[in-house]
Amino acid sequence: MVVQDSTDAGDARVGVRLEPFLHQVGGHLSVMKYDEHTVCKPLIFQEQRFYESLPLAMKRFTPQYKGTITVHLQRDSRGHLSLVATPLKENRGPFKVSTESAAVALWQTLQQTTGGTGGAHPLAQWQLAHSLKESPTTSLLRSDFHLNAPVSSLVEDAKGNQAERRSFNPWGLQCHQAHLTRLCTEYPENQRHRFLLLENVVSRYKHPCILDLKMGTRQHGDDASEEKKARHMRKCAQSTSACLGVRICGMQVYQVDKKHFLCKDKYYGRKLSIEGFRQALHQFLHDGTRFRTELLEPIQRQLQALLSVIRSQSSYRFYSSSLLIIYDGQELPERTLGGLHPQEAAPQTAHSSSSGSLTKVDIRMIDFAHTTYKGSWNEHTTYDGPDPGYIFGLENLIQILQDIQEGE
Repeated sequence: MVVQDSTDAGDARVGVRLEPFLHQVGGHLSVMKYDEHTVCKPLIFQEQRFYESLPLAMKRFTPQYKGTITVHLQRDSRGHLSLVATPLKENRGPFKVSTESAAVALWQTLQQTTGGTGGAHPLAQWQLAHSLKESPTTSLLRSDFHLNAPVSSLVEDAKGNQAERRSFNPWGLQCHQAHLTRLCTEYPENQRHRFLLLENVVSRYKHPCILDLKMGTRQHGDDASEEKKARHMRKCAQSTSACLGVRICGMQVYQVDKKHFLCKDKYYGRKLSIEGFRQALHQFLHDGTRFRTELLEPIQRQLQALLSVIRSQSSYRFYSSSLLIIYDGQELPERTLGGLHPQEAAPQTAHSSSSGSLTKVDIRMIDFAHTTYKGSWNEHTTYDGPDPGYIFGLENLIQILQDIQEGE
């Protein structure tokens, strides 16, 4: 929804009410949807500097950086809080978010406050005050929230038990609730916050299947406190990060037979053994009816290409960054591909073709708040050569996918 922001004297600016990004499967910072092709997240200066000085060879493996915006809280007449974005002058341009958007209403409802304290209602108490038209592009609340949901999600706990069925992946909404609570309690309501604008790398997919992998054998940044350093080292030692250089941080995979997303979170990923990690990769490529064998080769090819790029980046250390593997759970009908098998017809690149409709697989690096390199801001240590932990993780990931392919 487009809203007016006239808080700055003499400057009535048009703002955008941010929506929850419902395909966030991992991480702890809230990611918001700015428009159909753009997401935004709280600005961390070190990450901004990384995007602004990004090596050319890495651009195909990272979201496109689109600049920054200012964001502030706004309370409506019913006491609902929203996050409203105001584009900076260099980012000005047309933007519209439909007032019929179910995600906007969800965001308003999620951010209801109690007693003026700024705390959010528990999830079980959220109720929508009005009905909404079904949105074909969003996967939202379950039916007892009075929303039509085209795609549901089945959430499994760390032991594989079916914990709860919802019509959205709940991880992103948990991040939103925590972020909103933090903003309400730690800052004045009219405080301006800076956010990064980034490409929405799943916007072209009908049912985006996403695997979020925490890469490397070390997760703490150079500036971490001793307590934080010890905590991250313990998590790595107790997970596949230590033995494989990679662990699962989140996942959603579309099940075509049941027409819902199967979701896993970081707590599930931390408990996996090496064999459990292999089985989880297999599950990520299984649509409920068959194993998507045709995806193995393009995934491996892109991972090999990324490996070559990482090996060429001297001094870079991608501490605590993630790698996304993305594909569409909605297979294209063969007749739309001129009679060719989808694998033969689709260009296997990290970006879409000019039409954008035939891309099979995407590999993207994200989350660079703790990335360090020669010349980076607040550089604590200068490292020589490429990142050995990241390379170790990529090599093991490729090998496990090769083993799966041979087994199939």
